[in-house]
Amino acid sequence: MKAGPVGGVPGELARRLGFWDSFLLSLGIVIGSGVFLTPHSIARDLPSPGFILAVWVVGGVLSMMGVLAIAELGAMYPEAGGLYVYLREAFGPLPAFLYGWALFLIIQTGSAATLAVAFNVYAGYFIRLDAGQAKLVSVSLIAGLTFFNCLGIRQGATLNNCATFLKVGSILFMATAIFTGGAGAGNFRRPWSLPEGSSLLFGLGSAMIGALWAYEGWHMLSFTAGEIRDPQRNFPRALIASTAVLIGLYLLANIAYLYALTVPEIARYQDVAARSSQRALGAVAGSFVAAAIMVSIFGACHGTILSGPRVFYAMARDGLLFKSLAWVHPRLKTPIVAILAQGMWTSVLALAGTFQQLFSYVIFGGWIFYGLSALAVIVLRRRQPDLARPYRVPLYPWLPLIFAVMAGLLVVNSLVSSLESSLYAFAFLALGIPVYWIRRRLG
Repeated sequence: MKAGPVGGVPGELARRLGFWDSFLLSLGIVIGSGVFLTPHSIARDLPSPGFILAVWVVGGVLSMMGVLAIAELGAMYPEAGGLYVYLREAFGPLPAFLYGWALFLIIQTGSAATLAVAFNVYAGYFIRLDAGQAKLVSVSLIAGLTFFNCLGIRQGATLNNCATFLKVGSILFMATAIFTGGAGAGNFRRPWSLPEGSSLLFGLGSAMIGALWAYEGWHMLSFTAGEIRDPQRNFPRALIASTAVLIGLYLLANIAYLYALTVPEIARYQDVAARSSQRALGAVAGSFVAAAIMVSIFGACHGTILSGPRVFYAMARDGLLFKSLAWVHPRLKTPIVAILAQGMWTSVLALAGTFQQLFSYVIFGGWIFYGLSALAVIVLRRRQPDLARPYRVPLYPWLPLIFAVMAGLLVVNSLVSSLESSLYAFAFLALGIPVYWIRRRLG
């Protein structure tokens, strides 16, 4: 089913990313606003230290299960497009098109827009912004990163590497500052108790949406597989290693928050990381961490904008999107038209939605296809048993099956917890079916 080049495309994407570039890109895409902003909503939904940390562990385990599944697929199909390619090979062009359609309308662009909106939360820590100014900052960030990513994957990787070092350093600095300057061990007394009248089941379901938003992006390295050197070896190693490091960093950060602030305080303040550091070391430390978090969100937004256009490029090569989206600059080796198209729609979403609305769209839309990608492992094992698999998912078939079931439950949970946002996301997705058939009829 793999399509050949589209006539008129002046070149291919170049393999310029090594293991460390891939590792840092995967880590950098995921560490953005989530670990700094969602603890606030998780604490509101689930006001218990033990259950808060449990949600972060469960979110990490689920993400790792998904990573192990797509590591096998990425080593089999080391080309641009990632999940789109895996769905195409396993289920055919319609599900693959719907994924790319959802990726463009809500998942990838929604992720970047959410990060751009979150950037304003911490920009407001230094300068007061009204609603119009905040949206201008978001759109300016998207426009600047869109232009920069047109310049080449090597330049994009270098910027990402620098931003990722800074963001990991900021988490380690923050945790060290809190543990050495705070005195909050008492916040962990009675870790599993909940206030009277709290619903554990509803709280867990709603809190999982926030935790999974923080882990969102674990699959995006697959989009750039066509630009990774020795992808059969480097892709699975970078993906698995970065996710393991990510889980450790997220747990460290949340233990630090709970050490510095009580659960009611975390539920009250959205800028939890800055306030936690400020509680331990004073106003200067809080300002430093706020600036570091802005760098973190900037880096994640950059990585998200970098990776997505590779999917639209792959779809255009297969004839599922406009041919112009497959155009690669002959010298820069970047899919410039796809990058610009993504940037324009991301700006529209940033102007239209709030942080909470946007990540609800992303979670509902994304996990439908993450579950299908895990099932693709099973389908392709049966359909193409002799195809080379440099990496094989452990505990087959149980691990991909369990992940697919959990993904389905999370979609239902998202529908119940954020009904209006989920219905909007579903409507966007369903609209892709007539678009696909019209596109086919028109050739």
